[in-house]
Amino acid sequence: MATYNKRGYKAPKPEEAKVENEFEEVEAVDVKDSTTAEVFNTLDETASKTEDWVAKNQKVLLGIVGAIAIGTLGYLLFNRFVVEPKEEKAANEIFQAQQYFQQAVDATEKNDSLYNLALKGGEGKLGFLAIADQYSGTAAGNLANYHAGMAYLNLGDFKNAIAYLEKFKSDDAILKPIALGAIGDALSETNKVDDAISYYKKAAEASDNDFTTPRYLIKAAQLYLTAGKKAEAHKLFVEIKEKYETSKESLNIDAFIAMTE
Repeated sequence: MATYNKRGYKAPKPEEAKVENEFEEVEAVDVKDSTTAEVFNTLDETASKTEDWVAKNQKVLLGIVGAIAIGTLGYLLFNRFVVEPKEEKAANEIFQAQQYFQQAVDATEKNDSLYNLALKGGEGKLGFLAIADQYSGTAAGNLANYHAGMAYLNLGDFKNAIAYLEKFKSDDAILKPIALGAIGDALSETNKVDDAISYYKKAAEASDNDFTTPRYLIKAAQLYLTAGKKAEAHKLFVEIKEKYETSKESLNIDAFIAMTE
């Protein structure tokens, strides 16, 4: 039996062909055009260059690592076998000198011989001068500078007092201002008023407390007063009255304030 197609009519394509065409219409994505791929390629290139550089400079790198390791080990060994024993020996040496110094301080009368023993040593032990020299760099050597300076100050040797006290380094809340104040005392004794005032103010500022701060503020103020600088003296006297009213320096502070008004 014959069949006729209507004008314009097209027979549908087989289902399989339709599916195949759908896949054919999808464009393939080239890996080389992917942004992610470009990143990985860049990383690969960088890694390769780094590996090449490391390979070429391997001896240098190993030398640097070795030097750091040797330096660290050397530092640890130096501290263990040189610094620590030296610190211990210095601490043992300074004990006798400190005993002489304390006896001199506690004496009811000035005892120059005890201060000299503290400085030069006795009973087979070194004095502060030798300890400061032989054990420089140790805690005991540093403390020997402080004691030597204070001993010279009590002996009236102001030049050496300043020299040794200037070598003393500390962040201690009491010792630091006392050392600075002692330099001020030595300068004051040699009539270097401006320098003495400067050190007294440094001592007062080194540690804010009710013991050392008013002590050196009033010394600075009294020197200002002696030098005829009443305004500067007045300011410091008032500071003591307002901030350190419980200190012994504040007991007669009103009289000093009245003198500068």
